Amino acid sequence: MIAPILVYATLRTGVTLLVASGLSFLGLGVQPPTPEWGSMLSDAQLYLTIDPLMAFVPGVTITLAVLGFNLLGDGLRDVLDPTLRH
Repeated sequence: MIAPILVYATLRTGVTLLVASGLSFLGLGVQPPTPEWGSMLSDAQLYLTIDPLMAFVPGVTITLAVLGFNLLGDGLRDVLDPTLRH
């Protein structure tokens, strides 16, 4: 029973990260001066024409973190699911 719960938890972590970043982007997350990827994206909107890298770095970091958690969950499912072992 622990295997499906572990896989589900890793897959939901990516969704949770997206929700937290989205709320922080809207100003509803953790308040400054605590750094948040969503608030970094929100702050970078003002400087997109001057320094696009300011928005690129937190955006790519969010993407890679969510992708990493999803791949981890998929890999755990492959390893822990006995029906996939042939």
